[in-house]
Amino acid sequence: MELPDTQSTLPEVRINLTRVGVKNVKKLVEVARPGKRPVIFISNFDVFVDLPSSLKGANMSRNFEVIDEVLQQTVQGEVNGIEDVCNSVARKLLDHHEYADRTEVRMTSTFMVRRETPVSKTGCDEVVKVVASAVARRNGSDPIVRKSIGAQVTGITACPCAQNIMKEIAHNKLIDLGVEHDKIEKFLSEVPMATHNQRGQGFLCIETDDDQRVDLEQIISVLKDSMSAKIYELLKRGDESHVVFSAHKNARFVEDCVREMAKHVLTDFSFLPGDSLVTIRQTNEESIHQHDAYAERKATIAELRAELNETA
Repeated sequence: MELPDTQSTLPEVRINLTRVGVKNVKKLVEVARPGKRPVIFISNFDVFVDLPSSLKGANMSRNFEVIDEVLQQTVQGEVNGIEDVCNSVARKLLDHHEYADRTEVRMTSTFMVRRETPVSKTGCDEVVKVVASAVARRNGSDPIVRKSIGAQVTGITACPCAQNIMKEIAHNKLIDLGVEHDKIEKFLSEVPMATHNQRGQGFLCIETDDDQRVDLEQIISVLKDSMSAKIYELLKRGDESHVVFSAHKNARFVEDCVREMAKHVLTDFSFLPGDSLVTIRQTNEESIHQHDAYAERKATIAELRAELNETA
């Protein structure tokens, strides 16, 4: 007996739908790497297709089949990176949903990074949030695909404003104690003053055509280098003093972090074409206020290049 295909019947209200699919599909993604151990991502997928007014519903089971098919390819080393997982799923969805003109895949993942502390070289783990997506549009036999890869990293920032106030106070106290002016200037240039700190959440995502390659670990590196200092899960005393000193020596506003990210992107990803879209965000959890500080920039590589060339 042939079972009815209800999804293929006409809907009562005939309008097109922009996104139809499934959300929060949980999968373990294992990406093979030549000569290295595989990278493991604990991931959530959102998968959508557009739906014409002539169909009552989309065949949802095909979405799950496509995801599992692509994930098997990653284990076999046929998929090069985490963003290419979304790329492959988006392309295959067009093959499995012949009525769709557009497919979209979003993925959020938890990625464990093994690191060493700066002084004692103690090993510790760090959790990084990774995001990736792909949008495929039907274009004959060769779909047009745009993909993105990004990460969110935690670091520490130190406030320059409060630090300069404390520096002025220290300067006046040293004068009152009779310390010579040259010694005061030398001391203040060598030893950063106290200030309040923030735990910063930096976010960077780069969208490109599917023939471009953006390295996830380079994105993570840009984020870490754009805050006042890196932080670690486990710190020995020497590590702790190094992190605190480094953060206060490199005080940055939330705005500074975003601008540093933009500068690093243009340097580290100089090979990307001008239409590559960059999204940068920084959120600082204030320690002496009840609010958070926030800054953001969204621009193409070409726009950022033009702005920095104007101010150079």
